[in-house]
Formats: sequence, structure tokens, C-alpha cells
Amino acid sequence: MMPSPDPAGPSACSPRTLELLRDLIAFDTTSRNSNLDLIHYIRDHLAALGVSSTLVFNEERTKANLYATIGPMDRGGVCLSGHTDVVPVDDQDWSSDPFTLTERDGKLFGRGTADMKGFIAAALAMAPDFLAANLTTPVHYAFSYDEELGCLGVPGLLTRLAGMAVKPRLCVVGEPTRMRVIVGHKGKVALRCRVHGHACHSSLAPQGVNAVEYAAELVSFLRGMGRRFAEQGPFDYDYDVPYTTVHTGVMEGGTARNIVPSDASFEFEIRHLADHPVAPMLKELRDFAKTLEPEMRAVRPDAGFSWETLSDSPALDTPPESEEVTLVKNLAEQNGHGKVAFGTEGALFTSIANIPAVVCGPGDIEQAHKPDEYVELSELARAERFLHRLRDAAKKGL
Repeated sequence: MMPSPDPAGPSACSPRTLELLRDLIAFDTTSRNSNLDLIHYIRDHLAALGVSSTLVFNEERTKANLYATIGPMDRGGVCLSGHTDVVPVDDQDWSSDPFTLTERDGKLFGRGTADMKGFIAAALAMAPDFLAANLTTPVHYAFSYDEELGCLGVPGLLTRLAGMAVKPRLCVVGEPTRMRVIVGHKGKVALRCRVHGHACHSSLAPQGVNAVEYAAELVSFLRGMGRRFAEQGPFDYDYDVPYTTVHTGVMEGGTARNIVPSDASFEFEIRHLADHPVAPMLKELRDFAKTLEPEMRAVRPDAGFSWETLSDSPALDTPPESEEVTLVKNLAEQNGHGKVAFGTEGALFTSIANIPAVVCGPGDIEQAHKPDEYVELSELARAERFLHRLRDAAKKGL
């Protein structure tokens, strides 16, 4: 396959990228499903070009990460990273089939077009160009699973990369930033708290332990923590929301109005700044919960609380003055940088494999997860120009 020419204009997008994106969108890789059909498609696409891939599976072997390298294997290079899973379309009102790429008014509609199969398609479309350029410095592909469930899939791949003698010098995560250079995002920890009480008839309420009410006390305590962070910080004004946030998203409990509920649960998350460690926050919450337990156990000795961590992703905080950020700014032809509230796998590249990460990709996060998700053709063209500049830099040795 011959290398593609650079895009001809600001809104031009190569037919190769469009063809690949059409195929990628057709795979329903909602996180509850396997991603293997899509991963095998990418593996076979690269194999047809003479590029081998390594698959890193989950324990059930129903999902896999893919890692591939174009260029010399004895030096670091740049890793292009993206997740292959998408969020559900259930109960969303779409104007067209979410798993069929549809073009309207300069926009490409479909689940995952912005988040983040558009970037994956543009990166894969460049494979023939990377091969033809006889790169001095390699370009790597890293495509993961279950990012939307809390970055659950990529650690298996990163653990393997961490043990390699030569690993990428830099990771570019192609989450939708409208091709802005992003050097930081908040960390996120999500937990489920289960409250174990004791049921009785509501006319005898003091003889029971009301799990819903004790859950409400903890939710109220979390709300107070969030208010304190908003008022007292710490602050990082590179973010739209410049402080750590606390949010309770799910609460369940009780069976009937006239029964003191024996069980309740709630799920909450903390999105924290890089310099605002989350461990003391969780200790503060659990210490408060312990102050409630004597009252509960005076009625029922086995009453109390149990905790389950649902996800835990670190913050990204790549130094903006680093060589890696300067390189990405040159590729994006930008001088500035920013930070975003949403999380990415970039922080895990750094924390697990010690690979600096920068987030920069086509599309707008405002379109992600919504009905009629889209990426603009002009955004894909900008991503292609970024990748052409990467090709040229990697050919010269970066």
C-alpha cells in the first residue's frame, strides 16, 4: 500500500482514515461486550502490512490489549494510545444507527467517533506512511479495553511494558481535546459503601438500626468535604473546576415505608488534584463512620460499614517544561498547554511504566457519551497533520 499524501486542506480527511473509522465503528465494543473482533481486525490489518502485534488478554481471554511497533526495536520512540471500548447507547435517542458511520454537514456520527475510534483510525491509517519512511525512531500502537469502566484493561499491558529493556519515550493519548496539548488531569477514586443495619417494624424503630439513615449521614459528610475543598482548596486554576470534587452518584436501600431498613449502599467518587492525595480523605470518611458504629452496635453487634473500591486512577501531571511536552507542542504546532477534568489512561502509563504521557486527540469531549456523538472531518484532518509531522520527526530521529 502506498503512503498517503498529506491532507490537502484544513478540512480534508484521507479516504483511508474514513474507511478504517467506518469499520471500527461497526464493531459494538460497548464495555460489557468483548473487544476481540475489533482487536483481531486491527491485528490482521497490521499483519497485512508486515507489522506483528502482541495481544495481552484479560483472565477470561474475552478481551485484549494490542501492542505493535513500527521501526527499530532498540530505542524508545512515541506510543500512540487509545481505548477500544465505548459507552452504551441504551435509552439514547439517535438520529442514525450508532454503529454505522454517517456523514452529515462535515461531521461523522457514530458511537466512538470522538471517544476515541477517530484517533485510532487516523493512527492506523498512517501505518503505511510510517513503514515507507524507514523510521529512525519507532512509533508504537497501544490499544486497550475497559477504559470506560475505570481504566481496568491497560494495566496488564503496562506491567509488561514496564519490564521491557526498551520502552516508549513518550505516550500520546488520543482522547478528544480538539488537538490541544493536555499535560494534566485529575485522579479519580470510586468506592461503594455498604451499611449493615437491623430490620424491624417501623413502630418499633428504636429496636432497629436504620441503614438508610446511617448511609445518609455518610453522604452528608461527603457533601461537607466537597464544600470544604471548594472553599479552601487546594486550587489549580489550569482546570475549569480548580479544586477536588466529591460526588455521590448512586444510593440504594429499604424495602417498605413501614420497615426499618437493614441494608443500604451508596457509591461515590472523588476527583482529586495531583497534589491533593486521596488517602487522607478516605481515612477521614472512615474515621467518621467509626464514630457511628458504637451507637449502631449497641442495638445490633454486627451492624456497621464495609467498603469496596470500584476504581482508582491516578492524576496526570506531566511537567509542561519537559522535552516530551515540547515535542508534542511541536507536532501540534502549539505553544500553549492545558489540563482537563476527565481522566485518561495517560496517568497509568506514567505511574505503572514510568512513561511520560501527554493527551492530544481529535474531537471534543463534549460530544462523548451522548446520542449523535460525532467528530468533525476537520478534526480528523488536524490529527492526520499531527501524525504526518510525527512521521517526519521519527524519520529524522526525533
